[in-house]
Amino acid sequence: MQVPAAFEYAKATTVSQTLDLLAQWGEDARVIAGGHSLIPMMKLRLARPTALIDINDVSELSYIRVEGGELRIGALTRHAELLESALVEEHYRIFRDAERVIADPIVRNRGTVGGSLCQADPAEDLSAAFAAVDASVVIQGARGSRTVPLTEFHVGPYETVVEPGELLTEVRVPIRPGGGSAYTKVERRVGDWAVAAAGAAIWIDPAGTITNVGIGLAAVGAEHFRAAQAEAYLVGRPATEESFAEAGRIAAEHSNPVADQRGPVDYKRHLAGELTVRALRAAAARGRGLDASGEA
Repeated sequence: MQVPAAFEYAKATTVSQTLDLLAQWGEDARVIAGGHSLIPMMKLRLARPTALIDINDVSELSYIRVEGGELRIGALTRHAELLESALVEEHYRIFRDAERVIADPIVRNRGTVGGSLCQADPAEDLSAAFAAVDASVVIQGARGSRTVPLTEFHVGPYETVVEPGELLTEVRVPIRPGGGSAYTKVERRVGDWAVAAAGAAIWIDPAGTITNVGIGLAAVGAEHFRAAQAEAYLVGRPATEESFAEAGRIAAEHSNPVADQRGPVDYKRHLAGELTVRALRAAAARGRGLDASGEA
């Protein structure tokens, strides 16, 4: 039987109490909410925290609201809540697309937005979706809080800028009216990690010119989950199939996937390009008031 190493345990009910416990137990302490990533790693002894701080009762971190021109999502918000939110449906359908293909209902009912981002798995769907919409995160510590763009949050596989004693508390997404967004994914079976995935958010002026665009990629080695070169190419160009195809080619060219049990490098790079095109096409259709198939 695989069992974790011994650890201390405490349940926190406020952010302040969580930070006090992190300070008390030092850099080897970890917070836990859903636990779908941390617990298996502890059982395999890949993670050996000296203490676990249970934050499931820190209700101040569970919310979805609009404030200051942003969609604000508490770090303890469950995947299922993001999937079912009317505010999310209104402003960024990319998140509902992504949540529908994340794991299964059991995981979505317990797993949290903050936990997914902090796990920093290269194949993690929400990281790519949030990258596409230019999100930022709020990190709180004993010395106060700081806001970090998502493009600076992940510093490598399974690594973030959250320091010992700090806690991710909120995700912020700027609300820009008139755009559309979408997420698409290829997986070996329902609920699996992505073979490759792409999300897009796009804004198009009345003349059909792309004024702003974001493209997020998962599982293909995109730096900071972002297809920055493809985005730069699209801004100022017409929102046409030809433009989307070239953006897909650029996204594929700048991907850096690794071969594994989910497929070889060439296959994953091909998927990066094809899924980028599909996500852009669906996002543009939604921005024009059509569904993802282009029908009114």
